[in-house]
Amino acid sequence: MNQPYLSPDDLPSHKTTLISEVLLSQLEETIKQRFFAVCDRSVRLLLSGCHWYFKINSGILILIMVCHDIESYQNIMMTVPHLAEKLKQFANQAKISISSPVNQGVPWVISVNDIFFGEESSER
Repeated sequence: MNQPYLSPDDLPSHKTTLISEVLLSQLEETIKQRFFAVCDRSVRLLLSGCHWYFKINSGILILIMVCHDIESYQNIMMTVPHLAEKLKQFANQAKISISSPVNQGVPWVISVNDIFFGEESSER
């Protein structure tokens, strides 16, 4: 049986926890809207062709994308450097998670700091 390390008096109240969850959800939705706005038109079209959203987990912003067909999966995979560059505008630590259609391709998660942008971006 696991006992909490803190006494109940030291834990946040239920109301505080609920408010935090609502605020976090609102932050994720606002980031989604702003992220979509900073992407160029072709990337917006790709995003519109799949299910995508943001999640914040332990302070790390995660762009989660679920592709419904192999073509959208392949197209999204080609835009990962662009997506990563845009994500850096919103968080110091971010990841991209891309799920392929069932049995077609490999689910993929990468930190934006692990993506190579080439000489052009490294000169900034």
